[in-house]
Amino acid sequence: MKALIVMPTYNESENLPHIIEAILNTDDIFHILVVDDNSPDGTGKIADHIASQISRVNVIHRPKKLGLGTAYIEGFRWALKGDYDVIFEMDADFSHHPRYLIPMLRLIENAHMVVGSRYIRGVNVVNWPISRLLLSYFANIYTRIITGMPIKDATAGFCAIKREVLESIKLDEIKSDGYSFQIELKFRAYKKGFKIIEIPIIFEDRVKGKSKMSKKIVREAAIMVWRLRFMSMFNKIK
Repeated sequence: MKALIVMPTYNESENLPHIIEAILNTDDIFHILVVDDNSPDGTGKIADHIASQISRVNVIHRPKKLGLGTAYIEGFRWALKGDYDVIFEMDADFSHHPRYLIPMLRLIENAHMVVGSRYIRGVNVVNWPISRLLLSYFANIYTRIITGMPIKDATAGFCAIKREVLESIKLDEIKSDGYSFQIELKFRAYKKGFKIIEIPIIFEDRVKGKSKMSKKIVREAAIMVWRLRFMSMFNKIK
């Protein structure tokens, strides 16, 4: 089995060398694709330097900040041109810790997607302000009610996905970003009948750098779940 971690970055110069080192030290099975949106802090240059030294690291440079969703889709397309069996979504700031990679890889042997879940066993989030925690927690309840998806953490951005899932989903049709991208990707996999399971993780808020969360991302997610529901009702997603 060969696994690729797709890692979108924007101003992650403080975190990137450390997260790459931690991932590569986990197991030789893991390769990394950094998708950098022309970070002003030089993240892309750091990624290039690492890639020039280590064959398991590759980099895609994009001209400007184009959004999380399109970064992942570009990374998925790159992965599908290679011989990767499993593709991971993962942040660069250690909120998604590399210690969960091997357990997720083991679980995906009997599933199609494994979600690193903050809410499968209570609430496992460290260092978030209560306002953001409540927003995330109730956003997931809202998503389950509207979409019918039996996933506790539909907005999670730490996932392992089998190649066949990405090959079957029409990536061109995914236009959402941020929280809503994560919801839509899981919903499309769910509607295809793929087996999605959750593994409990402890999500620790970033220590270095700034969060990319915004009110726009939250609004988009709130609207997206209704769009997905109606598209599914009229067989636009199947």
